[in-house]
Amino acid sequence: MKIWRFIERFLWPHAVRLPMVLIIAAAGLSACASGVPGGSGDIQRTWAEALVVLPAARGGDDPVSLRQSDDAVGRHMREFPSGTRFPTVVFLHGCTGIGNMPFLEDLGRQGYAVVAPDSFARRYRPLQCDPKSSRGGRNLFIYDFRSAELTYALEQLPELPWVDLDNLFLVGASEGAVTAALFRGDVFNARVITQWTCTGAPLVAGIGAPRRTPVLAIVREDDPFYAADNTPGQQGHCGLYMAERERSQSLVVRAGAGKDAHDVLGDAGAATAIFRFLEESKVWSR
Repeated sequence: MKIWRFIERFLWPHAVRLPMVLIIAAAGLSACASGVPGGSGDIQRTWAEALVVLPAARGGDDPVSLRQSDDAVGRHMREFPSGTRFPTVVFLHGCTGIGNMPFLEDLGRQGYAVVAPDSFARRYRPLQCDPKSSRGGRNLFIYDFRSAELTYALEQLPELPWVDLDNLFLVGASEGAVTAALFRGDVFNARVITQWTCTGAPLVAGIGAPRRTPVLAIVREDDPFYAADNTPGQQGHCGLYMAERERSQSLVVRAGAGKDAHDVLGDAGAATAIFRFLEESKVWSR
């Protein structure tokens, strides 16, 4: 799928709420990235270094975790019958980089492939948040980075023979959940927004997914990142934006301690809800 075809089908009809600079930037992604000697453009780096999780082959118990550019991906797929395709989750990591490995590996055990673009593979990639103080919003241009990375990943996915393009899902955590919420393209069967409230300044508030796309949002009660005395204006949950969205739901799970005060994907109940939601959103389950 070429980038202009992607823009015409998925982005241009929804451009009224997108800054024009993002439309122009998306159009230039392929040209800018491919013009760098050695194929080392920043957008290309986020894709080449993307984490890939694939289901185990030949009855194995554990999925494999590789980088997208690793030749071992092809060798692993030779263990499956020719033409094997997996329902695929595009995972957008949080503000400190790719984590949540137990959850991603559990997706592999459920039969999903996972592709997680690595935003920190860029040459210049500052932190948008301060994990120690549970504060975000330090470099707001990062949200443009994440949207561009997702757009580029979607252009590349059709080139991967093991991706089932009829069963694409988007899961975002924290910073990545902002992009998962706001991306307006009509390409995913369903979306999961975790560790984000969908509230705040116009730059980040709301849900931009088409109304026909089911959305599951999960956030922790008393998440310190969204405490009133820490981050004014970002309290609440995504349920405020769920009106007229069929098969969509906003869940608030009980408060956690330490790193679990923000993390949702490590919560067994939340993970179960996500797996059930994805299964119900597959093409053959409708």
